[in-house]
Amino acid sequence: MSPSSSMLMMSKLLKPVFLQSRVVNLAQVLGVPFSSQHGKTVFTSQIIPPPARYGGRHTVTMIPGDGIGPELLLNVRELFRFSCVPVDFEVVNVNSSLTEEDDINNAITAIRRNGVALKGNIETNHTMPPSHKSRNNLLRTSLDLYANVIHCRSMPGLQTRHKDIDIIIIRENTEGEYSSLEHESVPGVVESLKIITKSNSLRIAEYAFKLAREQGRKKVTAVHKANIMKLGDGLFLQCCKEVAAGYPDITFENMIVDNTTMQLVSRPNQFDVMVMPNLYGNVVSNVCAGLVGGPGLVPGANYGRDYAVFETATRNTGKSIASKNIANPTAMLLASCMMLDHLRLHDYATLIRNAIFRTMNETRMHTPDVGGLATTSEVVQSIVKLIQENSLHRQTVV
Repeated sequence: MSPSSSMLMMSKLLKPVFLQSRVVNLAQVLGVPFSSQHGKTVFTSQIIPPPARYGGRHTVTMIPGDGIGPELLLNVRELFRFSCVPVDFEVVNVNSSLTEEDDINNAITAIRRNGVALKGNIETNHTMPPSHKSRNNLLRTSLDLYANVIHCRSMPGLQTRHKDIDIIIIRENTEGEYSSLEHESVPGVVESLKIITKSNSLRIAEYAFKLAREQGRKKVTAVHKANIMKLGDGLFLQCCKEVAAGYPDITFENMIVDNTTMQLVSRPNQFDVMVMPNLYGNVVSNVCAGLVGGPGLVPGANYGRDYAVFETATRNTGKSIASKNIANPTAMLLASCMMLDHLRLHDYATLIRNAIFRTMNETRMHTPDVGGLATTSEVVQSIVKLIQENSLHRQTVV
């Protein structure tokens, strides 16, 4: 059965949660307690989310992307509808194969209009000409989404080598090796420029320490390669030290990136909050995702002063498993919960997140990437049914 037909069947079997002809606060309906600070993933203090529109509803830009993105975002839309989440999606398609940039510019305009987006990853084909810029990179730099934030933590119901991992990774998102400044002045010799600026390094360091304090974290580790890139990474490290001086209540450490990767796979529990330049963040994020079960489990967020974009943490398209109904929906669904927290719809975020974790831990509904046999649709149906059954139980009690 295809994902679309399965979702259609589910829409016929299950109805949104209503009580006395009106939508009610689902957290109150189900008696879901408000999560503790470490029990939820909320990274919104740095920017103010856009206010709800008329009728208390929010409009969010949705960019399906490539590979498994469209089917996963379809699941999000269905789950939001069943849960009566007050969010409307403005869908903007981006074609990664085009050389023109009209489509990504339309998406950027939509995000500027709505303030928030949920996206699948857009493929960046390395065979395209050098003039072709990554759509993902254009989006982040155009909107100045300077902070990529990922929360890697051990998931309930999954067997992994290491237990009780709880690491927040903060990655500078707009410069470094992703500055798209390359040239070949002499045939066979390419210069690729890595840009590190004091202003952006201070900004991301300040974000990391402020977040650590607000989340009750005890330590921040700056990841770098200042022993070799003494000016570029040296500047980044110096900025982190400068900001750390203003947070005496938080322990500050620094670690060279190659040692960091070894320490992550051998003793990951030593890390709490990590901050680093762009490329190192890409590497470390993927290592940490692997530690807790893989790319299908970890959500990610991109924050700037004015906008926020939510996606899966590892930014892979999953093209090889697209349309096979076997992709793990967890990362995208948790990213949507992060988005709801950002919009201050905390009760809905908690409701959906709890149903996700119960599906993983109690019903043991796992997709093949984490050793299970369940399809994408079966996992989503399990989440929906948990929400529906609890709401019906609550109505009976009331």
